[in-house]
Amino acid sequence: MKTPYGISNFKSLITEGYLYVDKTSFIATLEDQGKYNILLRPRRFGKTLFLSTLRLYYDIRSKDEFDTLFGQLAIGHKPTPLKNSYQILSFDFSGIETSSAEDIRAGFNRRVETALKKFLKRYGYPTETNRIIEEQTSPAGKIDYFFTAIEEANIYLLIDEYDHFANAILGESLELFTEIVGKGGFVRAFYEVIKTATMEGIIDRLFITGVTSITLDSMTSGFNIGDNITFHRDFNQATGFTAQETGEMIQPFVDACGLNKQEVMNTLGRWYNGYRFSSRADKKIFNPDMVLYFLRHFDTGECRWPEQMLDDNIASDYGKIMRLFGIGDRESNFAALEELLVNGEIIGLHKGKLDLDIHKPFERDDFISLLLYMGFITISGTVLSQLRYVIPNYVIEKLYYGYFGTEIERRAQIRVEKHTLENAVAELALHNNINPLLKEIRKVLTLFSNRDFMRMDEKHIKTLILTLLYQSEVYFIRSEAEVNNRYPDILLLERQPIEVRYQFLFELKYSKKKDGEKGLEAKRIEGITQIQVYQELDDIKHLPKLQSYLLLTDGTEIEAVAVA
Repeated sequence: MKTPYGISNFKSLITEGYLYVDKTSFIATLEDQGKYNILLRPRRFGKTLFLSTLRLYYDIRSKDEFDTLFGQLAIGHKPTPLKNSYQILSFDFSGIETSSAEDIRAGFNRRVETALKKFLKRYGYPTETNRIIEEQTSPAGKIDYFFTAIEEANIYLLIDEYDHFANAILGESLELFTEIVGKGGFVRAFYEVIKTATMEGIIDRLFITGVTSITLDSMTSGFNIGDNITFHRDFNQATGFTAQETGEMIQPFVDACGLNKQEVMNTLGRWYNGYRFSSRADKKIFNPDMVLYFLRHFDTGECRWPEQMLDDNIASDYGKIMRLFGIGDRESNFAALEELLVNGEIIGLHKGKLDLDIHKPFERDDFISLLLYMGFITISGTVLSQLRYVIPNYVIEKLYYGYFGTEIERRAQIRVEKHTLENAVAELALHNNINPLLKEIRKVLTLFSNRDFMRMDEKHIKTLILTLLYQSEVYFIRSEAEVNNRYPDILLLERQPIEVRYQFLFELKYSKKKDGEKGLEAKRIEGITQIQVYQELDDIKHLPKLQSYLLLTDGTEIEAVAVA
């Protein structure tokens, strides 16, 4: 099986024998939805591949390839009347240099000019048109002349990563973003020309992909024709993989290595699954890039799991986009992130429009909605008119705790040494020696007890401990995981392919200093009793090499009580 990790060219996948999960049934759904559609998804979620599929399906120049490309797929068995009936104009705005306003403008200009020339060459227009396009100094001027020159054309416009460069500058400067995207900016002027072309019938259909709606919302007066179908139930699984699709992909590995399929699916689900893009959707979606990364790095010769379950490319991409966390009131954003990590969920009103204006406040619900677009939270249900959001999976949770650790270091003006924590966790994993870890926890608690930006209660202390534990790659960490209808505070579980000598169950109890020794003793008894109950649960008592500890703290000091 050839795994198409990093490949987003539909033709290559089909003609070169790569694994392909058939998403072509959504072409008809999209066609029925309307003419001007916008589908936004988190980074590396299959958007570019879907756009590549549309390009080849609708291109009049690809008519002779239809049976080869689509004959064995869902849309090939039931094609729509519009197949192979358009000239395709395609833009890709990823990778534009964002060092300065001039660099952005020059990069955008080049992308527009290159795409227009490709179109003219592909569909046999006079070469003289190229020269006049080159003479235009602005993106709007180039595309405006282009539409004048080809006024009889019937175009399907595809725009990929429409907001990539805008998100990059937004994380650095709201003023620069407003200058480029807002009223009078060259990006808005460009889209105003596109809007006019739809009104004149030159562009019959368009499809736009990106990550967030901020850029579109900020230039609404210039481009208000698009239907944002991002959270429409019918497109919940248009990109990404369902559990059934993922199960079919791992079947060859399961068969070759004699694996327990359900156990593999459970592990992949914890790491990569969990996205819902509509409160009415009945299926959760796996991140496709993460699943393909796993398939590519699974060693079938030795039946060995990848050394890392988190793709470095994903971590890098999400790390860059985390700069958007600084939009608006940074303290309010931090409070929302803290609430999400401490409580495991957050409730807010979904904002369909995220219009950024330096004169308007960017409030809590705006920030929560931004997190939803970026894939840092996902919809888990409704609470009256609001939505309930959770962290979708372990990959995102790990990224959160990494970011959270950086933030608390900055706020408390402390330094958490990752190598020291890694060594402390190694002592735990290999020798059941919890003292080095306690030393690191005690150090942070002492510093935080004199700060006022985080409350010192049981949930917040647990969040601090988890933040430290997530600095290590050794264990799969589960926080308040449901186990036979009970919820142990922290489980440190062995994960493939790393072998440890011990797994751990931690139960945390916090006793206020004002309650003295009597309060501390009561919490000790309560915690030990809870652990003893957990140890009798089927899913706990069958865990090999399990050690249980009660972590008892007053907010400054912490001790560990082994519970046999």
